[in-house]
Amino acid sequence: MAKPLVVVESPAKAKTLSKFLGSDYDVRASVGHVADLPSKGLNIDVENGFKPTYELTDRGKTVVKELKAALKDASELYLATDEDREGEAISWHLLEYLKPKVPVKRMVFHEITKAAVDHAVNNPRGIDYGMVDAAETRRLLDRLYGYEVSPVLWRRVNRGLSAGRVQSPTVRLIVERERERIAFVSTDYWDIDAITATDPSFDSKLVGVAGAKVATGKDFNDSGQIVSPKSGKTPVQLNEARARGLAEGLDGKQFTVRSVEEKPYRSSPKPPFMTSTLQQEGGRKLRLSSSQVMRVAQGLYERGFITYMRTDDVILSEEAMAATRDAVTSEYGSKYLNAAPKQYKKKTQGQDAHEAIRPTTPYRSPDAVSTELNSQELALYRLIWQRTLASQMADAAGVTVSMRLAADSVDRSTGELVDCEFAASGTTITFPGYRAVYVASKEETGEDAADKEALLPPLRQGDRVPISSITPNGHTTTPPPRFTEASLVKRLEELRIGRPSTWASIIQTVQDRGYVWKKGQALVPTWTAFAVIRLLEEHFEALVDYEFTASTEHDLDAIAKGERQKDKWLQRFYWGDQGDDSVPAITAEAGDGDDALLGLKRLVEENLDHIDAAEINTFPLGSDPDGNEVVAKPGKYGPYVKRGEDTASVPDDLAPDELTVEKAIELLNAPKMDDPIGELDGLPVFAKNGRYGPYVQWGDHDNPPSGLEKPKMSSLFQTMVFENVTMDDAEKLLQLPRHLGDDPADGIPIFANNGRYGPYVMKEKDYRNIDSEDRLLEITLDEALKIYSEPKVYKRGGSNLAAKGPLKEFGVDPVSEKNVTAKDGRFGVYVTDGETNASLGKGDRLEEISPERAYELLAIRREAIIAKGGTPGKKAKATKKKAAAKKKAATKKSTAKKSTAKKKAAAKRAPAKTAAAKKPLITDVADDAT
Repeated sequence: MAKPLVVVESPAKAKTLSKFLGSDYDVRASVGHVADLPSKGLNIDVENGFKPTYELTDRGKTVVKELKAALKDASELYLATDEDREGEAISWHLLEYLKPKVPVKRMVFHEITKAAVDHAVNNPRGIDYGMVDAAETRRLLDRLYGYEVSPVLWRRVNRGLSAGRVQSPTVRLIVERERERIAFVSTDYWDIDAITATDPSFDSKLVGVAGAKVATGKDFNDSGQIVSPKSGKTPVQLNEARARGLAEGLDGKQFTVRSVEEKPYRSSPKPPFMTSTLQQEGGRKLRLSSSQVMRVAQGLYERGFITYMRTDDVILSEEAMAATRDAVTSEYGSKYLNAAPKQYKKKTQGQDAHEAIRPTTPYRSPDAVSTELNSQELALYRLIWQRTLASQMADAAGVTVSMRLAADSVDRSTGELVDCEFAASGTTITFPGYRAVYVASKEETGEDAADKEALLPPLRQGDRVPISSITPNGHTTTPPPRFTEASLVKRLEELRIGRPSTWASIIQTVQDRGYVWKKGQALVPTWTAFAVIRLLEEHFEALVDYEFTASTEHDLDAIAKGERQKDKWLQRFYWGDQGDDSVPAITAEAGDGDDALLGLKRLVEENLDHIDAAEINTFPLGSDPDGNEVVAKPGKYGPYVKRGEDTASVPDDLAPDELTVEKAIELLNAPKMDDPIGELDGLPVFAKNGRYGPYVQWGDHDNPPSGLEKPKMSSLFQTMVFENVTMDDAEKLLQLPRHLGDDPADGIPIFANNGRYGPYVMKEKDYRNIDSEDRLLEITLDEALKIYSEPKVYKRGGSNLAAKGPLKEFGVDPVSEKNVTAKDGRFGVYVTDGETNASLGKGDRLEEISPERAYELLAIRREAIIAKGGTPGKKAKATKKKAAAKKKAATKKSTAKKSTAKKKAAAKRAPAKTAAAKKPLITDVADDAT
């Protein structure tokens, strides 16, 4: 019997939908888009209405074939892809390639529940061709942008680079922030803290001296100068001598209460999540990247736990509103429920006019679904649940007390007795309201530390206050912080650049393409990013103009609504003003000033010859003591500094704002890595500086030492100075690893070697630290055997730690809710929560790593495990047994057979590198993720 065929995007969504539709429906997955523009070439007929040429993807060919076969036995076709632009475009492509002869219906829902699915089946609609046009315009626009602009970057900066409508402005934001940091001039300022001897005691801070405000970090500009206020006295900057003098004069004195002010405190809940706020709070509270948040949310939606996760709306349906208010009453009691339902308004208008992100109805608490979700999914679900409930809860209420205290002190700089005024404040929460379930991060609320609970004693004006301690404190102004993924998403939202649904992929794309790398949680631009943004700003300013990017989204909305025509908009963008009155101007033209009406095509053609590649890729850092200019440049093999003809590589973990002229001169004065320091057995020996520190190298890739396939390398000892390395030092280092002999008990060889985390002896995979690098050259077999006869310990800071003892403790992970520590392992330092282990990343230093970064590393590792089909926290016991069996069998093989096997394995791996090299560059051209 024929039955309806239902097509959705993903297998997970198909599986969930099948549960509600039952066996009367055949539910299949398209697995995303089945067709796209071919990767090579433009494939857009710009001369004839911008008609695109599509082709089925490799996966799409199989999917379409299977769906056509299923259609033969179908009574009707339901296209149930997502209800946004991309979902509409997928349905349209399916319709174009399947060419069904049965009735076709478009089925949409924003949550996968029985009620929502039944409603969608009973209320189908047709394909929204306005949304299809908007989606196609976006796709063609991104291909045109990338196809025309990316080759300019290839010719003037480096091969393989790409430009994108949303990607490039995103990189510009990150580069501009780094420029601000480079230009920033820090300055020192002092203040005084006083702790009272009252019950309870409280802290107060010096805020005024002789009637003038004491300067804090907010009073200085980026040049280190105090900004004069529009009214009142200019703040006074205290130096160390004056602060210490005032503190000495205040020591032993009682303060007098000058004023006490009480104000009612009230705090209202935030709206339910939309895509942007979910990404931001997921990053801040759970330490997940934007792409991780969206991947987990996608899974929760497709499995029926939350509503559609790509939305820029914050409203709740009547059904959801009732469910939310019932849940609040059930979980917390009626006094925590807001008197009337709250509906929130979104800040901006957009195409994604869906409901807020919330749990699906009927609501299930996090405890109720805990057995169905992994730790990461449960943490995000709990966040969504809490935020949804909080949105309908009563305001938090309390009292904020602000107090001013005063005392006299002798100002050593003038010898006068001056008035010193201190300030203290505290908030007492009398009713927690929504805070009982959810407290938004301070980055979202914009509130400062004054909002924290703190109890002040009941004091009145004129009361005397005893002081237990007076402490002068020095501070240094800090440059504006680099963007994190959460703060970048917030800024993109403020500037209306791109769509919430694309931000996660864009942030990942700029990292994958080498424009940005992460230092902890901070996004750091590369020097290549500096060169690309300079080129675009100086020659194609409008293309990276934030208003242009934002207005493009406005025009796409107009196309979706039928207010503008797709082909005419593209014609104006690409060809510019051609005097055709039927082609209206676009909101923001591709060019600027005199170029405003040129259009993208002529803009690129007329600017290409005016681009000076040498100038674009040169960034002055300053001059050396002899007046020679020192510059930084991005290079084919990485950034480097240059002084005349003298060059030196820049370590790839050195951020641009850390590359001062002093640092550049230090790199230039270091021994040249291309010049050998001597020869050993007829082959050159080099001293080099790499990512993990200085080392010596014997031979090169063209002429490796006899019996080796590549040059031999050995790290310098910590006691050695790179600039003073001699051939004697090199010969000693190149002895490593030293074969000390074989263990008489089992015949297994033992070696002594140096590693990234210090010296050690090695017996197969059993590594033991030794206490001195110098011992590497002296340790005997007997001494090594003695080490192996003792319990395994690690050495850190001169003290022994148990083999699995922590090097550092970070606190409780917000996802697994387990304690996180750093440990030393076979392959270096890693962080762990007892379930998941994660190695430190590029730019991480154990002594500097924060708890937030440790949690983020674990989140990234969990993501990688899940992507490979694994489950975080579960050990693959069977794999270990197989590995052990292979190892046992391998010991029976001869050395010659081992050698042959290794060579064969190497030969098999080689073609993979060749294949990677042939990857078409055109894949970097189009900004497909936007």
